[in-house]
Amino acid sequence: MAFKITKELLENVTLYIENGNNNALSGLFTEMHHADIAEILDEITFDEAVYIIKLLDSETTSEVLMDVDDDVREKILKNLSAKEIAEEIDELDTDDAADIIAELSEERQEAVMSEIEDEEHAKDIVDLLRYDEDSAGGLMAKELVKVNENWTVLKCVKEMRAQAEEVTRVHSIYVVDDSGKLKGRLSLKDLLIASTRTPISEVYIPKVDFVKVNDEAEDVANIMRKYDLEAIPVVDELGILVGRITIDDIVDVIKEEAEKDYQLAAGLVEDVEADDSILQLTRARLPWLFLGLLGGIGAAGIMQGFENLIGTDPTLFYFTPLIAAMAGNVGVQSSAIIVQGLANDDVTGSINTRLVKEMLLAALNGIILALFLFLTVFLWKDDFNTALAISVSLVLVIIVAGLIGTFIPLFLDKRGIDPAIATGPFITTSNDIFGILIYFWIAKLIIGM
Repeated sequence: MAFKITKELLENVTLYIENGNNNALSGLFTEMHHADIAEILDEITFDEAVYIIKLLDSETTSEVLMDVDDDVREKILKNLSAKEIAEEIDELDTDDAADIIAELSEERQEAVMSEIEDEEHAKDIVDLLRYDEDSAGGLMAKELVKVNENWTVLKCVKEMRAQAEEVTRVHSIYVVDDSGKLKGRLSLKDLLIASTRTPISEVYIPKVDFVKVNDEAEDVANIMRKYDLEAIPVVDELGILVGRITIDDIVDVIKEEAEKDYQLAAGLVEDVEADDSILQLTRARLPWLFLGLLGGIGAAGIMQGFENLIGTDPTLFYFTPLIAAMAGNVGVQSSAIIVQGLANDDVTGSINTRLVKEMLLAALNGIILALFLFLTVFLWKDDFNTALAISVSLVLVIIVAGLIGTFIPLFLDKRGIDPAIATGPFITTSNDIFGILIYFWIAKLIIGM
């Protein structure tokens, strides 16, 4: 059964803390998963969260700290001493430990690092901190199991047992040469059935997927998704094995990328959350809203240029919102499909091919909708020219909106700009303007004004 926070549970936690009933608190959290504890900490007051963090053992709290909300973790770390943070760091894998350290100020980083008892662990953390957080090096952990190609199976098993004590979960066994260069991977089945005297060089699998330390996190995620990998080794510029990336880290990358794309599509220029300050939320929303305002002013200017036409045939004015809405909707649909395809590496072929396909699709949809619209307007107003003008405009507007919605994300992607920016207000505003311009231009040609 999935864990669920109840009002009664939160009241009990608060009551135990107020009464200093540490035994009851410890008993409550003993069998609870660290992710569930983190969820509770996000719901209680900050002081209560710090109380629990200091109460529980370091092995539990280190995992909890990785799952709590970023803002909550930042506040908790500020209220822990350098020694207390170091104790939590000692219990974490190097990748998670580096993430925690990176959130501290330089002064606090030095203080915490000096308190870490395991010098090798501290050295690995420092090594990871030099990589960009959005690169393979920034995602990887140092903990892994590797064997030398010149070892025998017997020696390999002994070394694997020693290394496995430092690894939370063994996904793969990697094979390296004497210089540490990645040579391949070792199948556990092949290892079990081979003679104890057999050299590893005779049983390992030379084919192995890997990434380089400076590869972008999103590219790593695409590789692991494509080949259905639970873990992937990371090599440096010389091909030396330096770490591994596991699926839990990639899930975080995919989640963060999806959240960023969603916010871009919604017209937010920076990462914000519902609990952020009004100033932060305003700063994130205002730029795109201002663009929409400029687009609306531009559309009003276009309509003013056709003021005489509107005065002669007011029916055209009634259908202006419909034309603008259809242009925006079609553009967002087209761009959303392209952006999704780009994110999943499913978009192949030339831009011209994509544009032709989208034009045909838009034309088909536009004609079907226009026929219905023509009958509606004609039966309502009994005016053939007006019904024809509105219907023909709708077809052309849908085609142009589909082309814009397809071209802009592809163009942005080619220029190294996140195409998700094209799925929100940018597409809607641009298509509104083009749609209204096309609408009144076609109406003027057909009605003859």
